[in-house]
Amino acid sequence: MDSTRRVAVVTGASRGIGAALVTAYRSLGYAVTATARSLPASDDPQVLTVPADVAEPGAGARIVDATMDRFGRIDTLVNNAGLFVSKPFTEYTDEDYDSVVGVNVRGFFEVSRPAITVMLSRGGGHVVNVSTSLVDNADARVAGALASLTKGGLNAVTKSLAIEYATRGIRVNTVSLGVIRTSMHPTDPDGVQASLHPVRRMGEVEDVVRAVVYLEQAPFVTGEISHVDGGQSAGH
Repeated sequence: MDSTRRVAVVTGASRGIGAALVTAYRSLGYAVTATARSLPASDDPQVLTVPADVAEPGAGARIVDATMDRFGRIDTLVNNAGLFVSKPFTEYTDEDYDSVVGVNVRGFFEVSRPAITVMLSRGGGHVVNVSTSLVDNADARVAGALASLTKGGLNAVTKSLAIEYATRGIRVNTVSLGVIRTSMHPTDPDGVQASLHPVRRMGEVEDVVRAVVYLEQAPFVTGEISHVDGGQSAGH
């Protein structure tokens, strides 16, 4: 165990943004705990993989305990795991509600609570959440009430926790995203997704990574909702 190396925990790390963030934090010299519902063991001794569903009670403690056992500290938590279900509001089912709230809200709470406890014991840390700009600017073309309901909560708690822990060395920030080119939206042949953004393109995973890395390296920034959305939050 090298207890001097900084350590990041990344949820939703099996693909897309999460997988890219694991690579980015390793490039910054961090050891990383990568967690998702299913993911293979890593060949990198500085990457610990912990299969877990963050919506399940007890998962957060298990992720944090495994990280402490392997690396002895937690400096950053990126709450990247998220679920987006697009339907007209009246067509959402109880199962949809439970799934989206489970991952987006319970998942945040489940991992952040024990991770922040560890950060407090060490005198500081950083939490980064992943939200959506639909919270700020609803779009008639995107039916996303459950995303706004849950991710709006993350935006609010970002500011609340940033103030609660401002004098105790813990920063809390959020990246608020537009449509990012991932496995959910791998292509955009008709330009529909691009048209949702004033800059008329989809975001790329690297756009998100750059924003998170900036926040990681900006010690005077806390309570920030950083929009990585091609201008969506500014208007149309």
